[in-house]
Amino acid sequence: MGKLSGKVAVVTGASKGIGAGIAKALAAEGASVVVNYASSKAGADEVVSAITSAGGKAVAVGGDVSKAADAQGIVDAAVETYGRLDILVNNSGVYEFAPIEEFTEAQYRRQFDINVLGVLLTTQAAVKHLGEGASIVNVSSVVSTITPAATAVYSGTKGAVDAISGALARELGPRKIRVNTINPGVIVTEGTHSAGVIGSDFEAAAVSQTPLGRVGHPDDIASIAVFLASDDAKWLTGEHIVASGGMR
Repeated sequence: MGKLSGKVAVVTGASKGIGAGIAKALAAEGASVVVNYASSKAGADEVVSAITSAGGKAVAVGGDVSKAADAQGIVDAAVETYGRLDILVNNSGVYEFAPIEEFTEAQYRRQFDINVLGVLLTTQAAVKHLGEGASIVNVSSVVSTITPAATAVYSGTKGAVDAISGALARELGPRKIRVNTINPGVIVTEGTHSAGVIGSDFEAAAVSQTPLGRVGHPDDIASIAVFLASDDAKWLTGEHIVASGGMR
Protein backbone atom coordinates (compact mmCIF):
# COMPACT_ATOMS: atom_id res chain seq x y z
CA MET A 1 0.00 0.00 0.00
CA GLY A 2 1.46 3.31 -1.06
CA LYS A 3 1.08 6.46 0.98
CA LEU A 4 -1.30 7.87 -1.68
CA SER A 5 -3.45 4.76 -2.19
CA GLY A 6 -7.03 5.67 -3.06
CA LYS A 7 -6.13 9.26 -3.91
CA VAL A 8 -6.70 10.95 -7.27
CA ALA A 9 -4.26 13.52 -8.62
CA VAL A 10 -4.12 15.97 -11.49
CA VAL A 11 -0.66 17.01 -12.67
CA THR A 12 -0.62 19.81 -15.24
CA GLY A 13 2.14 19.99 -17.83
CA ALA A 14 3.00 16.36 -17.18
CA SER A 15 4.05 15.17 -20.64
CA LYS A 16 7.74 15.70 -19.88
CA GLY A 17 10.29 17.00 -17.40
CA ILE A 18 9.36 17.74 -13.81
CA GLY A 19 5.65 17.14 -14.42
CA ALA A 20 6.26 13.68 -15.86
CA GLY A 21 8.50 12.81 -12.93
CA ILE A 22 5.87 13.95 -10.44
CA ALA A 23 3.07 12.05 -12.20
CA LYS A 24 5.09 8.81 -12.14
CA ALA A 25 6.07 9.28 -8.49
CA LEU A 26 2.49 9.95 -7.35
CA ALA A 27 1.30 6.87 -9.23
CA ALA A 28 4.07 4.75 -7.71
CA GLU A 29 2.66 5.64 -4.29
CA GLY A 30 -0.82 4.52 -5.31
CA ALA A 31 -2.51 7.64 -6.69
CA SER A 32 -4.62 7.52 -9.84
CA VAL A 33 -3.19 10.30 -12.01
CA VAL A 34 -4.51 12.58 -14.73
CA VAL A 35 -1.51 13.39 -16.91
CA ASN A 36 -2.28 16.74 -18.47
CA TYR A 37 -0.60 18.01 -21.63
CA ALA A 38 -1.00 21.17 -23.70
CA SER A 39 0.43 19.99 -27.03
CA SER A 40 2.44 16.78 -26.65
CA LYS A 41 -0.12 13.98 -26.59
CA ALA A 42 2.64 11.54 -27.51
CA GLY A 43 4.67 12.58 -24.48
CA ALA A 44 1.68 12.26 -22.17
CA ASP A 45 0.84 8.85 -23.62
CA GLU A 46 4.41 7.73 -22.88
CA VAL A 47 4.05 8.82 -19.26
CA VAL A 48 0.71 7.00 -18.96
CA SER A 49 2.24 3.89 -20.51
CA ALA A 50 5.13 3.97 -18.04
CA ILE A 51 2.69 4.28 -15.13
CA THR A 52 0.32 1.54 -16.28
CA SER A 53 3.18 -0.80 -17.18
CA ALA A 54 4.33 -0.49 -13.57
CA GLY A 55 0.85 -1.39 -12.33
CA GLY A 56 -0.43 2.13 -11.74
CA LYS A 57 -3.46 4.03 -12.97
CA ALA A 58 -3.28 7.06 -15.27
CA VAL A 59 -5.00 8.77 -18.18
CA ALA A 60 -3.77 11.51 -20.52
CA VAL A 61 -5.97 14.61 -20.78
CA GLY A 62 -5.27 17.53 -23.10
CA GLY A 63 -5.92 21.12 -22.13
CA ASP A 64 -4.44 24.61 -21.99
CA VAL A 65 -4.46 25.74 -18.37
CA SER A 66 -4.57 29.40 -19.41
CA LYS A 67 -8.11 28.88 -20.75
CA ALA A 68 -10.88 28.53 -18.18
CA ALA A 69 -12.87 25.95 -20.16
CA ASP A 70 -9.78 23.78 -20.63
CA ALA A 71 -8.82 24.03 -16.96
CA GLN A 72 -12.34 22.96 -16.01
CA GLY A 73 -12.17 20.12 -18.52
CA ILE A 74 -8.95 18.76 -17.02
CA VAL A 75 -10.49 18.66 -13.56
CA ASP A 76 -13.79 17.26 -14.84
CA ALA A 77 -11.90 14.43 -16.55
CA ALA A 78 -10.35 13.42 -13.23
CA VAL A 79 -13.70 13.35 -11.44
CA GLU A 80 -15.48 11.59 -14.31
CA THR A 81 -12.74 8.95 -14.61
CA TYR A 82 -11.89 8.31 -10.98
CA GLY A 83 -14.83 9.74 -9.03
CA ARG A 84 -12.96 12.26 -6.89
CA LEU A 85 -10.00 14.65 -6.66
CA ASP A 86 -7.52 14.88 -3.79
CA ILE A 87 -4.28 16.30 -5.19
CA LEU A 88 -3.61 19.11 -7.66
CA VAL A 89 -0.08 19.75 -8.88
CA ASN A 90 0.12 23.01 -10.84
CA ASN A 91 3.27 22.34 -12.82
CA SER A 92 2.55 23.84 -16.25
CA GLY A 93 5.03 26.58 -17.00
CA VAL A 94 7.03 28.27 -19.74
CA TYR A 95 10.00 30.58 -19.71
CA GLU A 96 11.85 32.96 -22.01
CA PHE A 97 14.75 35.07 -20.86
CA ALA A 98 15.50 38.52 -22.28
CA PRO A 99 17.05 41.81 -21.16
CA ILE A 100 14.51 44.47 -20.24
CA GLU A 101 15.21 46.35 -23.50
CA GLU A 102 14.31 43.29 -25.55
CA PHE A 103 11.38 41.52 -23.89
CA THR A 104 8.09 41.68 -25.78
CA GLU A 105 4.49 42.06 -24.73
CA ALA A 106 3.81 38.68 -26.31
CA GLN A 107 6.46 37.05 -24.11
CA TYR A 108 4.93 38.68 -21.06
CA ARG A 109 1.40 37.56 -21.96
CA ARG A 110 2.43 33.96 -22.68
CA GLN A 111 4.41 33.52 -19.48
CA PHE A 112 1.91 35.20 -17.18
CA ASP A 113 -1.07 33.49 -18.85
CA ILE A 114 0.34 30.00 -18.40
CA ASN A 115 2.45 30.39 -15.25
CA VAL A 116 0.08 32.56 -13.21
CA LEU A 117 -3.42 32.61 -14.70
CA GLY A 118 -3.09 28.86 -15.28
CA VAL A 119 -2.52 28.23 -11.57
CA LEU A 120 -5.56 30.35 -10.67
CA LEU A 121 -7.89 28.79 -13.24
CA THR A 122 -6.97 25.18 -12.52
CA THR A 123 -7.20 25.75 -8.78
CA GLN A 124 -10.56 27.48 -9.21
CA ALA A 125 -11.82 24.45 -11.12
CA ALA A 126 -10.41 22.00 -8.59
CA VAL A 127 -11.49 23.50 -5.27
CA LYS A 128 -15.14 22.61 -5.74
CA HIS A 129 -14.07 18.94 -5.68
CA LEU A 130 -11.31 19.07 -3.06
CA GLY A 131 -12.20 18.06 0.46
CA GLU A 132 -10.58 17.83 3.88
CA GLY A 133 -6.99 16.59 3.63
CA ALA A 134 -6.55 17.63 0.00
CA SER A 135 -3.26 19.08 -1.17
CA ILE A 136 -2.37 21.66 -3.81
CA VAL A 137 1.28 21.76 -4.85
CA ASN A 138 2.38 24.68 -7.00
CA VAL A 139 5.68 24.35 -8.84
CA SER A 140 7.39 27.71 -8.54
CA SER A 141 11.13 28.37 -8.94
CA VAL A 142 14.19 29.50 -7.04
CA VAL A 143 14.20 32.53 -9.39
CA SER A 144 11.42 34.07 -7.30
CA THR A 145 14.07 34.85 -4.69
CA ILE A 146 17.46 34.80 -6.44
CA THR A 147 16.10 36.83 -9.40
CA PRO A 148 18.84 36.33 -12.03
CA ALA A 149 19.51 39.06 -14.60
CA ALA A 150 17.41 38.93 -17.79
CA THR A 151 14.61 37.01 -16.07
CA ALA A 152 12.37 39.90 -15.02
CA VAL A 153 9.25 38.44 -16.62
CA TYR A 154 9.81 34.81 -15.63
CA SER A 155 10.95 35.70 -12.11
CA GLY A 156 7.87 37.91 -11.87
CA THR A 157 5.59 35.00 -12.71
CA LYS A 158 7.16 32.80 -10.05
CA GLY A 159 7.05 35.56 -7.44
CA ALA A 160 3.34 35.77 -8.22
CA VAL A 161 2.96 32.00 -7.78
CA ASP A 162 4.60 32.23 -4.35
CA ALA A 163 2.28 35.04 -3.28
CA ILE A 164 -0.82 33.32 -4.68
CA SER A 165 0.10 30.14 -2.83
CA GLY A 166 0.41 32.00 0.45
CA ALA A 167 -2.97 33.67 -0.02
CA LEU A 168 -4.64 30.41 -0.97
CA ALA A 169 -3.12 28.62 2.02
CA ARG A 170 -4.90 31.14 4.26
CA GLU A 171 -8.12 31.05 2.23
CA LEU A 172 -8.39 27.27 1.96
CA GLY A 173 -6.91 26.37 5.33
CA PRO A 174 -10.28 26.50 7.13
CA ARG A 175 -11.47 23.86 4.64
CA LYS A 176 -8.43 21.73 5.59
CA ILE A 177 -6.96 22.06 2.09
CA ARG A 178 -3.21 22.60 2.12
CA VAL A 179 -1.31 24.75 -0.41
CA ASN A 180 2.49 24.69 -0.74
CA THR A 181 5.11 25.44 -3.37
CA ILE A 182 8.21 23.66 -4.55
CA ASN A 183 10.85 26.10 -5.80
CA PRO A 184 13.35 24.13 -7.89
CA GLY A 185 16.76 25.29 -8.98
CA VAL A 186 18.18 24.28 -12.37
CA ILE A 187 16.74 20.89 -13.35
CA VAL A 188 17.86 18.69 -16.24
CA THR A 189 14.78 18.40 -18.48
CA GLU A 190 13.92 18.43 -22.16
CA GLY A 191 13.13 22.12 -21.71
CA THR A 192 16.46 23.13 -20.19
CA HIS A 193 18.27 21.09 -22.85
CA SER A 194 16.36 22.73 -25.73
CA ALA A 195 16.79 26.18 -24.17
CA GLY A 196 20.55 25.66 -24.15
CA VAL A 197 20.81 25.85 -20.36
CA ILE A 198 22.40 22.43 -19.89
CA GLY A 199 26.06 22.53 -20.89
CA SER A 200 26.13 26.33 -20.84
CA ASP A 201 28.06 28.88 -18.79
CA PHE A 202 24.77 29.53 -16.97
CA GLU A 203 24.68 25.91 -15.80
CA ALA A 204 28.33 26.04 -14.75
CA ALA A 205 27.70 29.20 -12.76
CA ALA A 206 24.65 27.64 -11.10
CA VAL A 207 26.59 24.53 -10.11
CA SER A 208 29.42 26.68 -8.71
CA GLN A 209 26.86 28.38 -6.43
CA THR A 210 25.24 25.10 -5.35
CA PRO A 211 26.63 23.54 -2.17
CA LEU A 212 25.64 20.03 -3.31
CA GLY A 213 27.66 20.58 -6.47
CA ARG A 214 25.27 19.60 -9.26
CA VAL A 215 22.08 20.53 -11.06
CA GLY A 216 18.88 18.73 -10.16
CA HIS A 217 16.85 16.00 -11.83
CA PRO A 218 13.07 15.51 -12.00
CA ASP A 219 13.25 12.75 -9.36
CA ASP A 220 14.69 15.29 -6.92
CA ILE A 221 11.49 17.31 -7.22
CA ALA A 222 9.06 14.40 -7.57
CA SER A 223 9.89 12.98 -4.15
CA ILE A 224 9.11 16.36 -2.55
CA ALA A 225 5.78 16.52 -4.39
CA VAL A 226 4.87 13.08 -3.02
CA PHE A 227 5.73 14.28 0.48
CA LEU A 228 3.62 17.44 0.16
CA ALA A 229 0.70 15.50 -1.32
CA SER A 230 0.72 12.92 1.46
CA ASP A 231 -0.32 12.96 5.10
CA ASP A 232 3.39 13.13 5.96
CA ALA A 233 3.00 16.87 5.30
CA LYS A 234 -0.38 17.26 7.01
CA TRP A 235 0.91 20.12 9.21
CA LEU A 236 2.44 22.09 6.34
CA THR A 237 0.66 24.79 4.41
CA GLY A 238 1.81 28.10 2.96
CA GLU A 239 5.38 26.81 2.76
CA HIS A 240 7.90 27.36 -0.04
CA ILE A 241 10.31 24.44 -0.23
CA VAL A 242 13.43 25.60 -2.06
CA ALA A 243 14.75 22.51 -3.82
CA SER A 244 18.00 23.81 -5.27
CA GLY A 245 20.78 21.80 -3.69
CA GLY A 246 21.38 24.73 -1.36
CA MET A 247 21.72 27.42 -4.03
CA ARG A 248 20.47 30.72 -2.64
